[in-house]
Amino acid sequence: MSAVVDQAAAQGAPDDPRAAARRRARRSVTLGIGLTLVGLVVLVAAVSFVWLPYAQGDTSGGRLQGPSAEHWLGTDKLGRDLTTQLMIGARIALAVGLGAVAIGAVIGVTIGMLAAFATRWLDDTISAVLDILIAFPTLLLAMLIVAAQGASLGTAILAIGLAMSAVVARLTRVLAKRVLAQQYVTAARTSGTSWPGVVARHILPNIWPTLGVNLALQFGVAVLAEASLSYLGLGAPPPNASWGRMLQEAQGTVAVAPVGAIAPGIALVVLVIGVNLVADGLRDVADPTRRRSR
Repeated sequence: MSAVVDQAAAQGAPDDPRAAARRRARRSVTLGIGLTLVGLVVLVAAVSFVWLPYAQGDTSGGRLQGPSAEHWLGTDKLGRDLTTQLMIGARIALAVGLGAVAIGAVIGVTIGMLAAFATRWLDDTISAVLDILIAFPTLLLAMLIVAAQGASLGTAILAIGLAMSAVVARLTRVLAKRVLAQQYVTAARTSGTSWPGVVARHILPNIWPTLGVNLALQFGVAVLAEASLSYLGLGAPPPNASWGRMLQEAQGTVAVAPVGAIAPGIALVVLVIGVNLVADGLRDVADPTRRRSR
């Protein structure tokens, strides 16, 4: 009997109020830290719309100056204020993340739904195409699209969104098929509910929690992809102060002015880790099985 009790305690039995309280505390801490980190970046981006220490193209600060009262993070090799560049970079990172996720969600959910309702041969064809696209890294697909369309912020957002839409479509197809197999969907169809009504009332509400967690993770992927594109010269062109471009411009002077590389690197880490912690917290809320297993 004691062995059974010990096993139930180790698995976090649902009737143990102390285990449930510990799980809720862990979820709250994870979600809270993630929201705090993301909120800091959002706050910096919001402030950049109403106040900046210097104009974006101001080069009067002197080349490669260290942190000071006038320039909190110092200046870059052109004499631009690094704090100003970092604040504008936060704005660009959030715009790319939100824009790419929106594009990926619209295209991916649409294709995934079509595949879920399609005939078998069309479903197999769509699935095969999605598998091929998913086999290519998001950054590689984005680079190909940007190289064909030309480097710009809008092109980078579109390219990253298109690249991640295959992952969203694949997940949507799997989740939608799972819901379509449920008896309540059959009952809804028998009662006369149209297929658009089934999608709006049954499929989307049931797949959205899991899909939302995946989209939160894709946000972090989009931010890193844009930074990589900008580092390679395929992202937002100057004078846009992307964090990736800041890293690229600082690599030649990192020995004499390390803040120019450290500051955007830390900003990227803070945003990506924050988004992933938020996604992890949302996953705990959306997945009852996962909550019980912790």
